[in-house]
Amino acid sequence: MTQLRLALALLAAAPLAHAADAARGQAVYQARCAACHSPDFNGAGPAHRGVVGRLAGTAKGFGTYSAALKRSGLTWTEANLDRWLADPEALVPGQAMGINLPDAAERADVIAFLRTLAKAKE
Repeated sequence: MTQLRLALALLAAAPLAHAADAARGQAVYQARCAACHSPDFNGAGPAHRGVVGRLAGTAKGFGTYSAALKRSGLTWTEANLDRWLADPEALVPGQAMGINLPDAAERADVIAFLRTLAKAKE
């Protein structure tokens, strides 16, 4: 019975899981990502419209990918985006992005926002 009480106490004390919020993600994106990225235009970094599900290093019209990212073979799944945003260099050594989002809630929010950027019709 003591173990059950301990388990229940631990569960009660655990923080609730963060529900990803695309609106918060858009705000974080504007504050932390927009200096180099845009949903629709390549800048210092590639455009992000349609990034979820895209093969890394293949954004149309962006030609300055690092060799490491081009040969990574990564597909931008939500899990890979989370790992990338947490620590790009750990995921793809030799890549060129010089920023990360260490806060898991911010990463989840940004990924929720990126999911809203469906691929544009061509």
